[in-house]
Amino acid sequence: MQNSLPAPQRSGGERTALWIHRIVIVLVFLMVFFPPFNPGRISAQISSNLTLLTSATSFSTITAKLGAYMVEGNSRFALRAGDLRQSMLGCAMVLLGVIAAGAGACVSLGNRKMRRIGVWFPLAGAALILTGLAVNRGAYRQIEAFVRGMDIPESHVAEHLNNLALQWPAFADTAWTVGGIALLAVSLPVLFFAFKKPAEAKAEMQEQFKLFIMFLPVLLLSFVFAYLPIYGWRYAFYNAKAGDELTREIFVGWNNFTLLINDPGFSSRILQVLRNTLVMSGLGILTSWLPIAFAVLLAEVRYTKFQRTVQTLTTIPNFLSWVLVYAVALSIFSADGLINNLMAMLTTGHARTDFLASADGTWIKMLLWGTWKGLGWSAIIYVAGIAGIDQQLYEAARVDGANRFHCIWHITIPGLIPTYMVMLLMSIAGILSNGMEQYLVFSNPYNGNYIEVLDLYVYSLGIGNNQLSVSTVVGILKSLIAVILLFGANGISKAVRGESII
Repeated sequence: MQNSLPAPQRSGGERTALWIHRIVIVLVFLMVFFPPFNPGRISAQISSNLTLLTSATSFSTITAKLGAYMVEGNSRFALRAGDLRQSMLGCAMVLLGVIAAGAGACVSLGNRKMRRIGVWFPLAGAALILTGLAVNRGAYRQIEAFVRGMDIPESHVAEHLNNLALQWPAFADTAWTVGGIALLAVSLPVLFFAFKKPAEAKAEMQEQFKLFIMFLPVLLLSFVFAYLPIYGWRYAFYNAKAGDELTREIFVGWNNFTLLINDPGFSSRILQVLRNTLVMSGLGILTSWLPIAFAVLLAEVRYTKFQRTVQTLTTIPNFLSWVLVYAVALSIFSADGLINNLMAMLTTGHARTDFLASADGTWIKMLLWGTWKGLGWSAIIYVAGIAGIDQQLYEAARVDGANRFHCIWHITIPGLIPTYMVMLLMSIAGILSNGMEQYLVFSNPYNGNYIEVLDLYVYSLGIGNNQLSVSTVVGILKSLIAVILLFGANGISKAVRGESII
């Protein structure tokens, strides 16, 4: 087995410089995702919700409200597409500078040879950021100069400037200027320490840092899709519609929270939705042992080809979208579906029944569809757990006279219990988050009172009824309850089993 690299010997000053360097890079990286730090919003006509990432990658989004002013050759219009593309180029250069700095931070985890290579990345990134800001400033000046240089009356110039709503994003520009200078300043000490002592012959990195770099994309995706949306919680304190700019005029404080309690219509609807959510999630928890049973049955099949065939066939439904699943259900259970056609052929005077349009047994039907779709996929983790159980335990049990059932009951199932408990705790924490797609495609006017779960209600409230602020409040409360349930279930696990997953 190959020995891991020894930990690099670094002085206290070098370690401090490296950590400050990485912290600055992380802060600069975070600025990419927040609208107040967007230097490309050079007009109030550009959405205030745009981030630097959008301004650097989507020209159509930038010009969504500026299209009327982008026709050249007519004195009525006062905006050139090339100037906006120059602003977009400046934002793209800033974004590339951040990416270069991030790459340098990753490379700095290696030995001195790697740090010598990696330190040039944030230096180049700082130069790109400052250059991109200069390009963006130039675009703003060109737009303003183009309007003022038009051969039209001064009053029309003022009108054009007013329509374009040109504004210099001073805060964002200053923040990025400070960030670029800070990145340049903290990179110089790292450069000094990297060349202060002789470097190793080969650029290498310790094993734990290699694993961290491999895991870094997962962390970034989790941040972007799980933690960054928390910034949108601010909509809960405004009376805002989708795309609105959050201003003091529409600030309502805690009114949207109290609305859920004081408005009888909202309160009754929330209770109904919570009932559906808890019942369907509860049924899922009560049947959460089915993947274990299925995995055990698979493991007991001695014919390998049959075992793999069954596992493949039961796993494939997980990769089908719920739209396709509903299409299959429609062809089988609708009034003109397979079942009704067969019964009409076998029975005279058969009254056709649309099983999907009926509200009877909605919860059970949703449970069965979810089980059919996810059973094979959910069993994979338990199949892997069974493969990890020490085979000597089975051999010792057989020597003592144990049969298959005894081995399953006393070895296999106890070996899977820790995994099952972790999955159970996660299910309890997510009891209010049982998805939306399944219930959205299966919902209809007949079963709406039984199939609408919390996620579907939030979607319908925010997207369907454009009540973004109230739907945000419901989403916040759901997340807070989920966190409370997670810590509560974890506390019970620690008290009963002495084990914790947090």
